[in-house]
Amino acid sequence: MNKKRVLITGGAGFLGSHLCDRFLKEGYYVIAMDNLITGNIKNIEHLMHRDDFEYFHGDVSNYVHVPGKLDYILHFASPASPIDYLKMPIQTLKVGSLGTHNCLGLARAKGARILVASTSEVYGDPTVHPQDESYWGNVNPIGPRGVYDEAKRFQEAITMAYHTYHKLETRIVRIFNTYGPRMRLNDGRALPAFLGQALRGEDLTVFGDGSQTRSFCFMDDLIEGIYRLLLSDYPYPVNIGNPDEISIKEFAEEIIKLTNSNQKIIYKPLPQDDPMQRQPNITKAKEILGWEPKISREEGLKITYEYFKSQL
Repeated sequence: MNKKRVLITGGAGFLGSHLCDRFLKEGYYVIAMDNLITGNIKNIEHLMHRDDFEYFHGDVSNYVHVPGKLDYILHFASPASPIDYLKMPIQTLKVGSLGTHNCLGLARAKGARILVASTSEVYGDPTVHPQDESYWGNVNPIGPRGVYDEAKRFQEAITMAYHTYHKLETRIVRIFNTYGPRMRLNDGRALPAFLGQALRGEDLTVFGDGSQTRSFCFMDDLIEGIYRLLLSDYPYPVNIGNPDEISIKEFAEEIIKLTNSNQKIIYKPLPQDDPMQRQPNITKAKEILGWEPKISREEGLKITYEYFKSQL
């Protein structure tokens, strides 16, 4: 009962499950909540025997209640890849709006500090490069990606409103492309798509001419940044990501080399509103949190590749 208690929504997801691990390691009592639409109970089944961990099956868009005290809430519930939010547009909008509202209300009722997971997608197809937190973004609100982008932009707005109006302790992390163990092979994003194709002996699919860029952060680095942000005194958005930018074509070539496969790269049309550039400016994270990524893409990809091989 002396432990601090933390609720992690989306706790059975890729990032949520790693957050559960981290907070348990730090000595917290962890409550994970997930409706398993995109999460997987296997990600947290190694924790089920612990007396400092519990799991609730629930949808934060409907109602959120947790008995007892809460010190912290981390709101990570949401479809996060295009393949998911294009398939579930209404649920994505609801979890970013109604779900966030419910979590903020719970934080206020419990006197808890809340950290919400935003995204680099709030920058849309950016006209500023690299992207820093002062950039307002270039988002198409009625395009296919708008259901995710606008859900997260609303999430930030209502979180800041609770901070300003109700004096709630809030934190906002803008997450850039992240990878690592527990990603789904059918996630639809570039890294699991390329690794999955290489492992299955298929050619790697690049959309457009492959000149669009991404910046990939290994999940251990991201989790460290989130942990530091939660415990900081900074209520405004902070970019957490790896500024090591690479084109998608070059990235596909790295995967072919890593997997020692003979696959070719095939090109397909670029999806609508797909960002041409994505690179975080992490000056704020360095100055406020003393954080920057430590794990190279080469090292992180080897770990992730071994994980995916073990899953097939």
